[in-house]
Amino acid sequence: MRVLVVGATGGSGTAAVEALLADGHEVTAFARRASRVFGGRSGVRAVDGDATVAADVERAVGDQDAVVVTLGISENTLKVRLLGSSGTPMDVRSRGTALVAAAMREGGVRRLVVQSSYGVGPTRDLLPLTSRVVFALMIRQQIQDSERQERVVRDSGLDWTIVQPVYLTDGDEPAARSTTGDVQGMKVSRRAVGAALAGLATGTADIGATVTLSGAPVPARA
Repeated sequence: MRVLVVGATGGSGTAAVEALLADGHEVTAFARRASRVFGGRSGVRAVDGDATVAADVERAVGDQDAVVVTLGISENTLKVRLLGSSGTPMDVRSRGTALVAAAMREGGVRRLVVQSSYGVGPTRDLLPLTSRVVFALMIRQQIQDSERQERVVRDSGLDWTIVQPVYLTDGDEPAARSTTGDVQGMKVSRRAVGAALAGLATGTADIGATVTLSGAPVPARA
């Protein structure tokens, strides 16, 4: 399949690209500096562009079979809370996803998988109290944008799946999947999230569902 990853140079986006390549798919990596990260990589078409610019998004969506969206703000959380984002619009998730959905409808691309965050939308009331405090004090604007993003996805008319991981790490924590909002561990690796995003984008499971990814227990050694 031909799969576009929007926000491909972020942690989850890069992991999704790697998982798609490992499964033999053709990947278009879209980000402002995609060519710097993926230029010359076999199996990857690197497209530099801004997810909040319609012409850039339309150029990337092209003749894709599916799209994975992993947009977000990668700057320091405290800095963003106090001073705002210096490089990425605070509404990048909702605005970028709206443009992606519009380009997909125009181009006849149906499958859309969007990474959001646990504690948004249907899992809002399931978030632990400590996490609610962190959300309120540190990332309120980002969460509000994620709420808008999820509404865009649900109203898109596409074959969508929303993926809500818990706290992301660069470790090796496996992922437990749930469509009811149940979680196990509150940490999950970006690698596991990328694999889940890739699998959903290239399959038909969980269309119209919100999938929670949490840290699964590591099997004990025999």
